[in-house]
Amino acid sequence: MVSLYASALIAVQETPALGQGQALAVGDIWEGGGFMMWPLAACFGIGMLIIFWKFFSLTGKAASNRKLLKEVDGLIAQQRLDQALAVCEESSAPAGQILAAGLKRYNEGAERVTQAIENAGAIEVSKLESGLVWLATLSNVAPLLGFLGTVIGMIQAFQAIEIAGEVEATLVAGGIKVALITTASGLAIAIPINIAHNYFVTRVDRIVIDMEESAQKMIDAVHAIERGAA
Repeated sequence: MVSLYASALIAVQETPALGQGQALAVGDIWEGGGFMMWPLAACFGIGMLIIFWKFFSLTGKAASNRKLLKEVDGLIAQQRLDQALAVCEESSAPAGQILAAGLKRYNEGAERVTQAIENAGAIEVSKLESGLVWLATLSNVAPLLGFLGTVIGMIQAFQAIEIAGEVEATLVAGGIKVALITTASGLAIAIPINIAHNYFVTRVDRIVIDMEESAQKMIDAVHAIERGAA
């Protein structure tokens, strides 16, 4: 009696729970997703490269901007515009290029300074935003590729039913597996890329706001010089 109870207990423990599936390894996911995993992998690889590049690029530019603006703002407050121009020309920071364009024309009046800053600012902002359009594109394309894999998987499933002439779980399981894996992969790729895109947009906006504040201080200093001369 005891031996029969022990054997039954062991059998129950070895039986998988209801609804419990087998965990899929990365290789199984890749193989199960079919050929659509290749374009999805390309999206993931390109997205990661752009994310790393933009992170280090914006971090370096933000640090150089803060250092430059701290020095230039002090010189502008003292109306030492010639020295501020020399500092900006020696710097490779985005703010240096913008402020230098305005400082070169401070003798021509505040209106010319403002126009020069706006033109240089548009160029530098476009440089800061480079690569972001690719992230936005990838975050949109990856789910679409996943949905395309879903459609292809469902077509395969119905084709298997058509050939067999009957509905069996084993016939449609492969196609449905492809459909679910590609959809999940597309969403898993798009989510972090979209988060990174929004994060970089926020960082660019902060850099632009800092440059606009410094440029406004310079324009105010030019106005003060004009009033003093008048």
